[in-house]
Amino acid sequence: MKRSKAYASASDAIKTTDLSSPFDAISAVKNVAFAKFDETVEVHFKLGIDPRHADQQLRGTLVLPHGSGRSLTIAVLAPESYHKEAQDAGADYVGDDDLVEKIQSGWLDFDLLIATPDVMRKLGKLGKVLGSKGLMPNPKSGTVTKDVGSVVREFKSGKIEYRNDKQGLIHVIIGKSSFGVEQLYDNFVAIYQTISKAKPAKSKGTYIQSVAVCSTMSPSMFVEPLESKWKER
Repeated sequence: MKRSKAYASASDAIKTTDLSSPFDAISAVKNVAFAKFDETVEVHFKLGIDPRHADQQLRGTLVLPHGSGRSLTIAVLAPESYHKEAQDAGADYVGDDDLVEKIQSGWLDFDLLIATPDVMRKLGKLGKVLGSKGLMPNPKSGTVTKDVGSVVREFKSGKIEYRNDKQGLIHVIIGKSSFGVEQLYDNFVAIYQTISKAKPAKSKGTYIQSVAVCSTMSPSMFVEPLESKWKER
């Protein structure tokens, strides 16, 4: 693959065969961010799980200490009695049957769909559309709830969802390149410890096999996967 001169320069600047501490990796990735926009900083985990088994799949949410830096567009599907609460909390789109019809017609201009339990049956016919985009509300991710206002506010303030893919990988954001290194580090530790504690009982062998940090445009830095080996900042 042909890379740009800026990417090649960034790659040379952080080129190493050693595993880095999270703080050092984040510092390096932040320093080499070269895009003209505020790049997203991401963490990628390779886990020793077998995603074919339901009891080894990971999915959940957490509120990052310093937020994600991302502005989510949130849609809420709920009966009319919830609409004002959702709107007051900051939801961008609120509806019931009209919202279902809009989505069915191909509209998907939102990042997150929150639904109350009593309307989930209406989404059955949209399973393929929403499922393929990772937008189907799910109790495990906190997006099926009666407490609509609180959940909207949590996601607007930096709550993120994590879930493994078919290869046993988890990809999450921990902020923007404009964040301070300490802020990104705190967010990294929060997601690392959350995933560490979520280890499935039937997972065998090494659980956290590798961890990589990168920004939208930068090369990756591999992090020491064992927290006990992290050096002091």
